[in-house]
Amino acid sequence: MGTTAKEEMARFWEKNTKSNRPLSPHVTIYKWSLPMAMSITHRGTGVALSLGVSLFGLAALLLPEQFPHYLAMVKSLSLGPALIYSAKFTLAFPFSYHTWNGVRHLV
Repeated sequence: MGTTAKEEMARFWEKNTKSNRPLSPHVTIYKWSLPMAMSITHRGTGVALSLGVSLFGLAALLLPEQFPHYLAMVKSLSLGPALIYSAKFTLAFPFSYHTWNGVRHLV
C-alpha cells in the first residue's frame, strides 16, 4: 500500500539529515548587483503598467461619465503643484523606465 505525503516528507528530511546535504541557498545570501536590481525593477514596472492599463480600460468601460468629466473633477480639487508633479512623475516613471530598459536589453 502507498505512503502518505506526510510520511514521504518525513523520510525525505530524515535522509537529508543523515547525509548532511546543504540546503538550497536563500535569496538573502546573494550580493545585490545593478543588473539584478534593474531586472527586478523592470518586472515590477511591467506588472504596474499592466495593472494600470487594465484598470484604466475597465474604468473607461464601467464608469458612467466620459473622461473630461473626471478630469474636470480633478481640476476642481485645486491640488498644489507639488502634488500634481508628484502624480505625473508616478505615472511617467514606470512607462519611461520600462521602455528604456527594454531598449537597453534589446541593444
